[in-house]
Amino acid sequence: MRQDLTVQQMSEDDDRSPPLDLRCASINKTRNCTGAVSGSGSSTSSSSIPVPVTEYQSPYPDQVLENVLENVLYFLTSRRDRNAASLVCKSWLRAEALTRSELFIGNCYAVSPARATGRFRGVRALVLKGKPRFADFNLMPPDWGAHFTPWVSVMAKAYPWLEKVCLKRMSVTDDDLALLAESFSGFKELMLVCCEGFGTSGLAFVASKCRQLRVLDLIETEVNDDDVDWISCFPEGESCLESLIFDCVEYAINFDALEKLVARSPSLKKLRLNRHVSIGQLYRLIVRAPQLTHLGTGSFSPSDAAQADLEPDYVSAFAACKSLVCLSGFREIIPDYLPAIYPVCANLTSLNFSYANITAEQLKPIISNCHKLQIFWVLDSICDEGLQAVAATCKELRELRVFPINAQEDIEGPVSEVGLQAISEGCRKLQSILYFCQRMTNAAVIAMSNNCPDLEVFRLCIMGRHRPDHATGEPMDEGFGAIVKNLTWG
Repeated sequence: MRQDLTVQQMSEDDDRSPPLDLRCASINKTRNCTGAVSGSGSSTSSSSIPVPVTEYQSPYPDQVLENVLENVLYFLTSRRDRNAASLVCKSWLRAEALTRSELFIGNCYAVSPARATGRFRGVRALVLKGKPRFADFNLMPPDWGAHFTPWVSVMAKAYPWLEKVCLKRMSVTDDDLALLAESFSGFKELMLVCCEGFGTSGLAFVASKCRQLRVLDLIETEVNDDDVDWISCFPEGESCLESLIFDCVEYAINFDALEKLVARSPSLKKLRLNRHVSIGQLYRLIVRAPQLTHLGTGSFSPSDAAQADLEPDYVSAFAACKSLVCLSGFREIIPDYLPAIYPVCANLTSLNFSYANITAEQLKPIISNCHKLQIFWVLDSICDEGLQAVAATCKELRELRVFPINAQEDIEGPVSEVGLQAISEGCRKLQSILYFCQRMTNAAVIAMSNNCPDLEVFRLCIMGRHRPDHATGEPMDEGFGAIVKNLTWG
């Protein structure tokens, strides 16, 4: 996936003077009549009376234009467009800073918190990124930095009205979350992606103090177990939660408290559960929240205490979820329960099977009904045959990721150039692909380049060193050359 690391423009443009007709010095121009007509028709200087005639101009033209500009910039939402506008001149720089409500900083070390808050004074939403991407692969020391502490300390004073914080690859402590929860009375959205350093104590502060909380998303984030029941800390009464994601949490939660929370959250649209939620518990949740649009199923297998003769009607429960468009989870799947999701397949635009070890035969009845599917993540256990089924049905596919179930080298992989070529021929609207395999050919890569004109992201991992073209033994230069030549550059 292409990583959006656009760094916020923080440098000022050179000083440019406004046009002459806008300078304040020009508003006092006058024109005098030095002659008067006498009764006899002759003009004499001794009898002339000066009559001043003032040329009208609007007062403070610079201020008027800046007010108009500010009103226009409120409608400008693209970060790239706003950055460009701030480079026009100093007055545009000031106006853009005053009207910016969302601040994106792609590198937390690119600017100091004090300078950022000093320039942008009306910010209500912050997106802040820390460590570089290769930190995801354990290629950086554990105490590298990217601490949220200096940022939240400054923002607590500068932005008391802050409503949204999204952090990615940042080090966050429980004290940081406590300060955030206590400083912003109207706080509504917290999203932590690939973050670390905090535990359930910090989540408890957020859940209990942020009474207007709408979004609490923990995505691929490490959460320490402090033996605190954070789910029970949400206030009693009707909740305004719209999104609750905790599928990365590696320990059991208080399910009874979660069930009550879901029941009193009529606006809840996104819910992603962790592996400790069984399919029986999932059933109890979705019958209370049929309005869900995004669902992470948890384990998708029964608990050890479940009684087989009292299993609920899972098919009916999923059929009642008419708005469901995104399905993920399946952490510890038992394939016998897969028919339960058949009723929702026709509406799905996103399906994530990257934790589900299923075969092509188990996939086919599902994928054959996913005609609207745009995002599909899957394990290579479906083999080339499964990818051919995807290519035959999913004509709207935009993103495909095929992960290895066994990442060892020198084994016979289940997917190959056959699956890649089938995808390129059947999914012509593809924009992004991540493909792990053991063998590949130049011809298949060239076909992908030629058949998918909208392709923006191409990530091919041939597991094994110095693997040539499987069919010809030639290097893969020709195939990758075609990708580079035809790839759509953003």
